[in-house]
Amino acid sequence: MGLDMYLNAKRYLWRVKEEEQAIAQNIADSVGTNGMRVKEVTCEAMYWRKANAIHYWFVQNVQNGDDDCREYYVPRTKLQSLLGVCEEVLSDPSKVDDLLPPAEGFFFGSTTIDDWYWDDVKDTIGMVKRLLENTSDEWEFYYASSW
Repeated sequence: MGLDMYLNAKRYLWRVKEEEQAIAQNIADSVGTNGMRVKEVTCEAMYWRKANAIHYWFVQNVQNGDDDCREYYVPRTKLQSLLGVCEEVLSDPSKVDDLLPPAEGFFFGSTTIDDWYWDDVKDTIGMVKRLLENTSDEWEFYYASSW
């Protein structure tokens, strides 16, 4: 049990080339879709475990304060904001309480600013940079958590 967090990347296939659609369809058919048409591709772009400060940021900045384990659309601009917050906290740790504070919750893990906290911040920076640099605007992002 614990806080599991996912950022999924989705791409709708209405504007892809025929060969890309065929590849997606072949993959789907290989797992037993029996000819159902593939309309989108979903990839797990990021996964965190008990990164409660990152989760709290999503709850406050994407989910309008509702921590309800539903999936929420995350505009690229929000990912850019998260990246900026993580970089700022990493460069000036005195801003943790204002910008990226740990959050308590049911099985959310430690609220101590320790090596685990900083690893989550660094991992988030690397993953968000990679996503923003390597995905086109045709990809949409969605955040969800479970606990």
